[in-house]
Amino acid sequence: MKNIYVLGIGHNTPVFVDLAEACGYTIAGLYHYNDDRTGQVDHDFEIVGSFECLFSKGDLSGMDFLLTMGDNMIRAELLQKIVNLGGRVPSIIHPTAVISRFAFISSTGVYISAFTHVQADTFIDEGSVILSGVNISHTNRIGKYCFVAGGATIGAYTTVEDYVFIGQSALTISAKVKRIGHHACIGARALVTKDVESGAVMMGSPARTIRSLLPANEVL
Repeated sequence: MKNIYVLGIGHNTPVFVDLAEACGYTIAGLYHYNDDRTGQVDHDFEIVGSFECLFSKGDLSGMDFLLTMGDNMIRAELLQKIVNLGGRVPSIIHPTAVISRFAFISSTGVYISAFTHVQADTFIDEGSVILSGVNISHTNRIGKYCFVAGGATIGAYTTVEDYVFIGQSALTISAKVKRIGHHACIGARALVTKDVESGAVMMGSPARTIRSLLPANEVL
């Protein structure tokens, strides 16, 4: 059993705690974004301090951390701070997940939940979260700090760029969707049949762009 500290306290926290415990970790304590809850208990675990308190230590060598926030940008920022201070954010894969021996999963900050299937020749980069019951088809690339919600299916031959959010039970069609641009957001149950521009918010079946999260000069 290895100790791991949890950053972020919210509705997702016990979900990620379950994942860590299923993989043999012991929760050593929780850190909240500020000092308001220090000393309190959440889901039977003590809140031992704030993010500021943690980072003021200066040296996190030998310590493992679990990041439970859904916001991709915040997760990226915290992961980099931890790594820069010598800490570790290990990738955690539920024992019921099926990962092809020909897939590559970054060793840093990837979380793969129960009953997810990652097929051959797929690459998942650091900091990405893949929730329960997701199917990632073969020959895909999932970028950094993406979030794929439960039940989604990503068809084959797709590059998902960094900071993408894919909602519950969304489906992208193999060979039709070759690129999902960075910071795109795919709505729940969306049926994606074509490439997605960076920053696009897509919804519906078939999915269409309803707005952009990026200024026009940043959409590539």
